[in-house]
Amino acid sequence: MTDTAANFIARSTVKAEDMDHRKKINFNIGRYNAAVPHGKQQFAELNLARERAKNIKWRALENLDKQLEEFEAVFVKRGAKVIWAENTKQALAEILSICKEKNCRTVVKSKSMVTEELKLNHFLEENGIESIETDLGEYIQQLDGEPPYHIVTPAMHKSKEDVAKLFYEKLNTRPNLTPEQLTLVAREKLRTKYVQAEIGITGANFIISDIGGIAVTENEGNARLSSAFPKTHIVIAGLEKVIPSMTDLGLFWPLLATYGTGQRVTVYNTIITGPRQPGEPDGPDEMILILLDNGRTKILADAKQRESLYCIRCGACLNTCPIYKNIGGHSYGTTYSGPIGSVITPHLKDMGEWKHLSYASSLCGSCTDVCSVKINLHELLLENRHEAVEDGYATWSEKVAWKVWRKASLNRNLMNMGNARLKNWMVNKAFKAWTAHRDGLDFAPKTFNQRWKAERRS
Repeated sequence: MTDTAANFIARSTVKAEDMDHRKKINFNIGRYNAAVPHGKQQFAELNLARERAKNIKWRALENLDKQLEEFEAVFVKRGAKVIWAENTKQALAEILSICKEKNCRTVVKSKSMVTEELKLNHFLEENGIESIETDLGEYIQQLDGEPPYHIVTPAMHKSKEDVAKLFYEKLNTRPNLTPEQLTLVAREKLRTKYVQAEIGITGANFIISDIGGIAVTENEGNARLSSAFPKTHIVIAGLEKVIPSMTDLGLFWPLLATYGTGQRVTVYNTIITGPRQPGEPDGPDEMILILLDNGRTKILADAKQRESLYCIRCGACLNTCPIYKNIGGHSYGTTYSGPIGSVITPHLKDMGEWKHLSYASSLCGSCTDVCSVKINLHELLLENRHEAVEDGYATWSEKVAWKVWRKASLNRNLMNMGNARLKNWMVNKAFKAWTAHRDGLDFAPKTFNQRWKAERRS
C-alpha cells in the first residue's frame, strides 16, 4: 500500500466516525437536494438537454485541436494572448514571469479549481506576492489554511457558527456574527484589495471557440471585479473547457446552475473576449489565457476515459455520493474529490499512487444518474480498476485472493463444500483485507443451491 493510500484510509476512517461533520454535510446537502428540483423545472425535456450537452462536449473534444486553434485565432485578434502550458511547472513559471514583469505585489483571485490544482496561492506567497481569494467560500478556507472541501461549495463542511468563530480569531470581529454580518465584513476587507491589486486571476467555466471568449459564471460578482479592476487579467483554464459556440451557453449555463446550486441561472454570467478596447472606459489593459494540459491530453488519448473530460464541474456527483458524504472532501487528499475526482486523478497524476480512489466507491451508480452531462462515472471507476490491474499495480496477495475467489465462486461443488462456520473463517480470518474496513461476512447455514434442491425434493 502506498503512503497516499494509507493516508486516505486513515483520514477517511476518522472522518467517517465524526458525527458533527456528518450533521453539517447532511444539512447543507439537504438544502441542495431541496433546491435542485425547482431548477430542473425550467427544462421541458431534462434528459434530452443532458444528452445534447454530452453530444456538444463530445464534438468539442473529438476536434479539440481545431476548436482551440479557432479560439486562439479570434482571441489574439482583440489583443489578448494565449500561453500553452504542458504541466504545473510551466504554468507557474509563466505566471511568475508575468508577475515580475508587472512588479506585482498583490493578486486578487476568483474561485478556480485549476488554480488549486497548481497550488497557486502557496506558490505566489513563496515568491513574496500576496494572493487573495475573493470568493466568500474560498476566502473562508484561505483564512483557515485549508484547501476547498467541495468543487462548488468550498466551505460546505463549516456551519455558520464555525465561520463566525474563524472570523473572530483571524479578523478580530465580534463573536457570533450572523451570516449577513460576516458577509459584510468579508466584503469590506476584499473591496480594498480589488483596487490595490496589479493582477487579477480567474478561471473559465467555458472557453468559447467561435467568438474567442471565455465564460465565467458566479453568484457574488467577485470574478467580474477581479477581472475588471486590475490592469492585467490572467485566465487559467484546462484545455478541456472548450465549447464550439456562444449559443451553446444557452444550454450549459442553466445546466451548470441547476446541477450546481439548484438555481435556474446564476446571478452573474460574463463573457470576456479580450482586454479593454479603444473607446472602452474600463477593463484590464492586458488579458492573458494560460491553457493548461497537466495530464489532460493523456486522458484525451484514452478512448474510454476521454468521456471524463466532458465534466463541467457542477459538483452534483459529490452531493449524491454516499462515500463523499461520509468521508468528506479533504479525505481524498487531492484537488478533485468525489466520483469525478476518483476517475480523473489517477490519470492526471500517477495510477500506481492514486488507484485507491477508484476503489472508494460503492458502485451504486448514483453519480452517473445525476451527472449533468451524463458521464458514465461508475463505469469509468471500474475501468480505472481494470487499468490498474492491467498495468501491474495489483499486489501479489490481491491477485491470489481474487483467483481463489473466482475459482470457488464459479464451481458449485466448491461453494457447497464445508459449513457456514468454515466459510466465515476463510473469508473473515484467512483473507483479513476484507474485514479490515468492513463488517465480517456471515454465510447462511445452507447455500441457495442446497435449499433449492431440498425444496425440489419436497
